[in-house]
Amino acid sequence: MQNKVVVITGASSGIGKALAAEYAAKGWNLVLAARRIDRLKEIEVKFKNVEVLSVKTDVTVESDCKKLIDSAIEKFGKIDVLINNAGISMRAATVDVDVEVLRKVMEVNLWGTVYCTKFALPHLLASKGSLVGIMSVGGYVGLPARSGYSASKFAMRGFLDSVRVEHRRSGLHVLVAAPGFTTSEIRKNALVADGRKQGDTPRDENKMMSAEKCARRIYGAVKRRRRKLILTFWQGKATVLLAKLWADLIDGFIYRTFAKEPDSPLK
Repeated sequence: MQNKVVVITGASSGIGKALAAEYAAKGWNLVLAARRIDRLKEIEVKFKNVEVLSVKTDVTVESDCKKLIDSAIEKFGKIDVLINNAGISMRAATVDVDVEVLRKVMEVNLWGTVYCTKFALPHLLASKGSLVGIMSVGGYVGLPARSGYSASKFAMRGFLDSVRVEHRRSGLHVLVAAPGFTTSEIRKNALVADGRKQGDTPRDENKMMSAEKCARRIYGAVKRRRRKLILTFWQGKATVLLAKLWADLIDGFIYRTFAKEPDSPLK
């Protein structure tokens, strides 16, 4: 594993940061991407046994994504795994939300994945490597007051599934990973109706899967070259399965769950 190279977007916190630690522990060289380069530099110095390249990247900017991939190839000569982890959420009723909020969520979650994948794909094909999208259960079922978020994750899943089918004979591996609620900054940074950051999380972070455990599960799924990973039982696997069998029942359950949140946008 000493010569393997993984590129991780959104690596400055949460699942992305935990993935960096997990891959470093296994001896992989890292290319870390995020807008907060200071955060990346703080993380970088912790990994003594591997080479690390930090690249300031805004995944909504196509040229930034190209620079990220070009920098990875310039330093390491190849890419074995690309993990599209950068993401943003929202929390607002669709009737109230500013259209720019929906656009921003789609630009980060979908177009960030599209840009990075497009530029990395030739190199992943050459290495017969792995293309990974960190999705959400919201990419399988619609989440109330998160319409833009769910839309972006549905689209992300469709995009990556299509890439998988296109390259089924090439040796490329594609994984869509859907964590349930996981400890991270995504809820604090979620956008409300007017585009401001939410600030406080509406959920009990202590009752969620840790980012570290999530990263271990994703690492294992990539290693086994699985095509799909849905994490947590009730919030994840059971919800996705039951939504296929009893859609209206699950709609009601999801609505009640999110309506109970403090200051819920649902009326």
